[in-house]
Amino acid sequence: MIFRIHPGSGVPIYMQIVQQVTHAIESGALRPGEQLPTIRSLAEDLVTNPNTVAKAYRELEYRDVIELRQGIGAFVRANSPAAGQAEAIQKAHRLLAGAVAAMRRLGLSDAAMRRVFEAELTQDREVPEEVTNRR
Repeated sequence: MIFRIHPGSGVPIYMQIVQQVTHAIESGALRPGEQLPTIRSLAEDLVTNPNTVAKAYRELEYRDVIELRQGIGAFVRANSPAAGQAEAIQKAHRLLAGAVAAMRRLGLSDAAMRRVFEAELTQDREVPEEVTNRR
């Protein structure tokens, strides 16, 4: 698993690590029970302070995304919220891939597809909750 930090992004480095680990779990790149890099090795890879990585790992543990085992390392929790999303996100990717292919056959540009997707998201937010729950 390769993590990248962007010091000029305005997002604290520890939060970038939190976001990237969470995304890796949601996308299935990291699986429940899998071990994350050690604090020291990740700090060396990212050329950052080990305390920054430790802070990110503590935040991930607080969010129930990972489990820190003293002297052993950090592991993806089997029942983490991010792990629960992984299957749904993978299904969504397949659905979206089919929709993108169909829109390309219609001759829509990437920009037009983005507008359609954004419009659909906006429309969905405006639907009363009880209607959304019936879908």
